[in-house]
Amino acid sequence: MPEEQERNINSVVRTYSNRLLGFIRNRVSNNADAEDILQEVWYQLSKVVEIESIDQMSGWLFRVARNRITDTYRKKKEDSLDGLHYDSEEGVSNFADSLLAEIPNPEDEELRQLFWEQLFIALDELPQKQKEVFIWNEMEDQTFQEIADRTGENIKTLISRKGYAVKHLRERLEDLYLLVNE
Repeated sequence: MPEEQERNINSVVRTYSNRLLGFIRNRVSNNADAEDILQEVWYQLSKVVEIESIDQMSGWLFRVARNRITDTYRKKKEDSLDGLHYDSEEGVSNFADSLLAEIPNPEDEELRQLFWEQLFIALDELPQKQKEVFIWNEMEDQTFQEIADRTGENIKTLISRKGYAVKHLRERLEDLYLLVNE
């Protein structure tokens, strides 16, 4: 990247970072997603050959952010185990919440053990790279940007791998989910 273009990008990042991050945070559910989206915006900007050709920088940045937020929501609908719910005596409960509760409910302990056992069996069925991305992102709370920095992989590739992993895990754990709903 030419030195002048790098200076221009650095200037744009300094000027718009806080406002853009605030804009994104108000539209997503957590800070990690907001930071990932912001990084994707900066990545898109870095791909622009001539930054000076963008007439309305703020408009361009916020449009890219909006598009990334929309993409994230679409992906989250498909790529999350968080949406699994079941009816309990207390009302509707989140499947993951009861499996991950800090104080184990004795009635849920057997289900919890069965879930973890089945989850790890299903994870072992995945291709290694899909398994790693899922574990790093979901279980170790690493952002896609952190994973990309460590592995050198493209963020979109990592998101795609996680999507395939979640699809497989949903299918494999469906019987367990149905068992909870009986």
